[in-house]
Order: sequence, then C-alpha cells, then structure tokens
Amino acid sequence: MFFAILTLFPEALEPYTRSSILGIAQAKGLVEIALVDFRDFTRDRHRTVDDRPFGGGPGMVLKPEPILDCVEWLERRHGPFRKLLLTPAGEPFRQETARKLVEEERILLLCGRYEGIDERVREELEWDEISMGDFVLAGGELPALAVTEAVSRLVPGVLGDDRSAESESFEGGGGLDHPHYTRPRVFRGRAVPEVLVSGDHGAIEAWRAGEARDRTRARRPDLIPEELKAENER
Repeated sequence: MFFAILTLFPEALEPYTRSSILGIAQAKGLVEIALVDFRDFTRDRHRTVDDRPFGGGPGMVLKPEPILDCVEWLERRHGPFRKLLLTPAGEPFRQETARKLVEEERILLLCGRYEGIDERVREELEWDEISMGDFVLAGGELPALAVTEAVSRLVPGVLGDDRSAESESFEGGGGLDHPHYTRPRVFRGRAVPEVLVSGDHGAIEAWRAGEARDRTRARRPDLIPEELKAENER
C-alpha cells in the first residue's frame, strides 16, 4: 500500500513515519510512505507557494499551481490515487473510513496550511474531504499522520497479531473496548478482577463484552445503534 503525503514540512513528519507501527509496516514491505514537498513544484525562483487572498482579509492562501503540478506528476509516475484533502470542512474520519481506505492501492493526502487552499484545487480534481474533528490546527500534517497510521495498522501482517485490530474500540459492534489488565495482580491495593484469572474463557469473554457495553453506554452513548437504544428503552 502506497501513501503520498503532500506537505511543506516533510522533515517534521519523517521521524514519526520511521517509528513504531509505521516504521514496522515499511520494514515489512507492506506499506510505503512518500513525503512529497510540493514547494519543489513551484515555478519561480523564490519557490512561492502562497499569496494574498483575492477580496482581502488576513493570512495567505496556498496557490493552485504547485499543488496540482505535484499531484499530476505523482499520478503520471505511479498511477491514480485515492485523493484525500484534510480540512475542517470534511466528513469526520472514523474507523469505518479507515476500513474502507485499506482496500485502496494508493492514497494521496494533501496537507493544507495558512488560511487555506485555493478553491480551484478542489474543483480541478476529485477529492474526499476528511476532518479530524471540530477544531483547527496549523496544518494538515497531524491529521495526515493519523489517517496513515489508522489505515496502515489494518493492512494484514502489519500488527503482530491481526486479531488486535479486530477487538479494539469502534470495531465489531462499533463501541468502546473493554478494560485491560496486566501484571502485577495487585497494584496499590487495586486487584485484577477475579474473572480474568479464573481460566474460564467463556466467563472472561462475557465479562469483557459486558464491560465494553457498559463503558460505551456511560462514555459514548452516541455509538450505540438506534435499534439497541430502542430495546433498552422498552
């Protein structure tokens, strides 16, 4: 699976993409991540990527030429990409989105900066617009890393045990994960629940399912399917 992240700050992303899960995924040859500086596609000696907005107002706007030239160069070289624009105006990114994206062969992520991107970039190409939440960052680099990691860890073989991705929050029934415990058995007077050391795997699974359900109801009731909410109200 190939990710191309278009950014003005590849040096900021490079250490993270070489670490932990993303580093492992690339070392295994299951994922490739290219950090592409679209400043390299500027056409003037000052390598200008932004300019003042028409109509006035604060800040600067990213110019369309270097971005579109960069995308077109990548697609000539590698073939078509699923193109993602990281923007507060996009659809919320969810685990379901990551599961769909893992079916793609190539994904391109465009990191915005400053006051935004010239609207003609959106109009010229087909984009999926993605938001990480109702807040504003200085740019799209952190969201691009989040999307890349969320999708990469679903690629078969990336995790040490593929079952890890199947039993987490937002998977399965879509709710939160159950609590986890490890050694020591007692820590500061707090003991591990007896069922987890009982050896009764059926009881353990039932306990985990119940804890996950209770946690979801208490902390994220919005994740409970409407049909289950209706059953609980009857």
